Amino acid sequence: MEVADKMVISRTPYRISFFGGGTDYPLWYLKNGGVVLSTTIDKYCYISCRLLSPFFNIKHRIVWSHIEAVSTISEILHPAVREGLRFLGFDDSVGQEIHHQGDLPARAGMGSSSAFAVGLIKALSALRGEKLSKHDLALKAIELEQNILKEHVGSQDQVAAAYGGLNIIHFSVNGDIQVDPVPISASRISELQSRLLLFYTGTSRLASEVAAGVVANFQNKRKELHKMKSMVAQALSILNSNKTLDDFGSLLHESWMLKRELSSTVTNASVDRIYTTALENGAIGGKLLGAGGTGFIVFFVPPEKQSCVIDALSQYVRVPFKFENEGSTLIYQEHNESGAFVK
Repeated sequence: MEVADKMVISRTPYRISFFGGGTDYPLWYLKNGGVVLSTTIDKYCYISCRLLSPFFNIKHRIVWSHIEAVSTISEILHPAVREGLRFLGFDDSVGQEIHHQGDLPARAGMGSSSAFAVGLIKALSALRGEKLSKHDLALKAIELEQNILKEHVGSQDQVAAAYGGLNIIHFSVNGDIQVDPVPISASRISELQSRLLLFYTGTSRLASEVAAGVVANFQNKRKELHKMKSMVAQALSILNSNKTLDDFGSLLHESWMLKRELSSTVTNASVDRIYTTALENGAIGGKLLGAGGTGFIVFFVPPEKQSCVIDALSQYVRVPFKFENEGSTLIYQEHNESGAFVK
């Protein structure tokens, strides 16, 4: 197997999804179409991949919340790594060492599993000298998660992580995916960013398990999903206007009220208590991120009210952040010019 680089490190952003979540599941958009408004932020998943020299008595070393040292790909416990290596055509002729690090906790609604898939494919492809377009990178990550791993995940997170930026993502009934950057000024983007507060509720869950309940209920929630889809155009109209952005916060609240109706697993008493506390102290709207249940929650709060909300939620970790525009990228690449250790 020819390997072009000895070591690469990919950096892939997490995302905040504002509107349209739920309509990005193939079961929905292949029949009805879908659209999502989301942004990536400056919190990242890092994947380092390097050739493992033949002097060790193992072939593959995978470091995540576990440390795996195995002789064959089939022995790897991490499903995305195991199936990702197979998917991209790697075998046991050349060993790899793969490390994962993340700025934020996994399974907490920030699109971490898809960021991992995108970052892994980005790094492993680069290790073999392959340069994927942002679109191809997103499609391969979707293929890995949905069709190979059989996860109950939508298609927005992979696209957001691959592209980066504040975007409208369109999902067509024929399966096509189109990404359009939101056409507003840098000052308007900064204005939006300055009104968002992100908190961690301190727990995590398997998003695919929560999503499975949402997806199973699609037929009974068509009205809610169509309404959530229409909110993307409303949000874009607000961003493109000269009106106060408070309307964006109100729409976010309306969207969260609808999302709660999709499944009983979307929220719980703890999340409701946090949300109510924020509203009582000045937040205009907000939403729990990801499939639901637990994890990160974002609020739209006017600047003059933010200290009150922060004080009221002081028992929770607040995460300062900024929007980012790069998407998944390589931050280190060491070329394998000598061909050492390559069979």
